[in-house]
Amino acid sequence: METPKIELSASNMKSLLWDTLMQVKDGKMQPGQADSVATTAREILRTTTVQLKVAAQSNRPIPADVLNFAEK
Repeated sequence: METPKIELSASNMKSLLWDTLMQVKDGKMQPGQADSVATTAREILRTTTVQLKVAAQSNRPIPADVLNFAEK
């Protein structure tokens, strides 16, 4: 069975992190697995932050994918 694709956006990531936290709280997910999800989310946010800093320092426009991530 193929996992449905979810669009990467800040809102979806927030929901996924909240769902992950609730699953750990309810005993449906192991903390180590949740830590993996959180680590991936931190890397996405770190990458987004670097892209914003590079755009600001080089006086370039913010990349469209970063704007789409933040706005959705």
